[in-house]
Amino acid sequence: MKRLLKIYMEKPELAGIAFLVLLAIVFQVRSGGVFLNLQNLQGILGLLPEMALVAIGVTLLMICGEFDLSVGSVFALTPMTMAVLLEGGMPFIFAFSIGLCVALLIGFVNGYLTIQFNIPSFITTLGMLFVARSITVVISGGFPPLLPNGAIPKWLFTSYVGPGDLIRMSFVWFLAFAILIALLLSRTNFGNWVRATGGFLPAAQSMGIPTKRVKIATFMICSFLAGFAGSIQVMRLGAPLPSIGEGMELQAVAAAVIGGTALTGGIGTILGGIIGATLIRVIDNGLVLSQVDANWFKMALGALTVFAVILNAWLRKKAKSIKVETGK
Repeated sequence: MKRLLKIYMEKPELAGIAFLVLLAIVFQVRSGGVFLNLQNLQGILGLLPEMALVAIGVTLLMICGEFDLSVGSVFALTPMTMAVLLEGGMPFIFAFSIGLCVALLIGFVNGYLTIQFNIPSFITTLGMLFVARSITVVISGGFPPLLPNGAIPKWLFTSYVGPGDLIRMSFVWFLAFAILIALLLSRTNFGNWVRATGGFLPAAQSMGIPTKRVKIATFMICSFLAGFAGSIQVMRLGAPLPSIGEGMELQAVAAAVIGGTALTGGIGTILGGIIGATLIRVIDNGLVLSQVDANWFKMALGALTVFAVILNAWLRKKAKSIKVETGK
């Protein structure tokens, strides 16, 4: 029994699952049984991938010991680049690829500047937040271009699939990336290098781990996922707005923290980041269905983030204090 309790306390994402179940029950009662019906679940799962993909990238980067505050701007710049190129007559596959390459380039610049000049990533990416958002507004020309009808295979990203049309194709993409990144983190040398780099950088360097390349790679993965998520949202909406993704970076950090990712690096899981993103979407949706003023959402998110940090620290401390006898 002690062993199971210790395992539970060492995995804060499990506490997140318990809290998610509790919230689902509360909102189901408060909404008069509407929260868990098919139409509402379809709405939650239809929007979740756009937030969760960003949270996955931010979680991976935070495990590596860095932050990226520019993901919200990359979320907007990538699809805006794609839309402008499509409006100019470029085929979708090339426009989409160039948009994602822009996201990768921003990730590389963030990582390179942070490491080369020993700048805190908080400052580097804060600057990139403004730069990327400004470029988004400039290339839009003040009038966001509409996505050409028939030029984009929207069905590949936004069509409903599955039993009862419960999920969109974007959810399938999200699952694929989530599994890929989770396996990368847990089953490869790169994943071990990420944890070691974020856990204790000097020790990782003394072990011969290419910490600079590892950090740049995680910055690029983070930006790529943000750009891909933004492209999915724009294909769902039909037009790229320069303002989309504003505040996304803070919600992504909150999702990672709620899911048990340590702010100091080295600790966290992709599952935790997904659970955190799901909690945010559930709270947003549940408050609306419960007829609570939408302005309370940010307060609820802030309180949950602080509570999660305190709870995770307490759980880890208690887990260390539990002594488990090992059989001989």
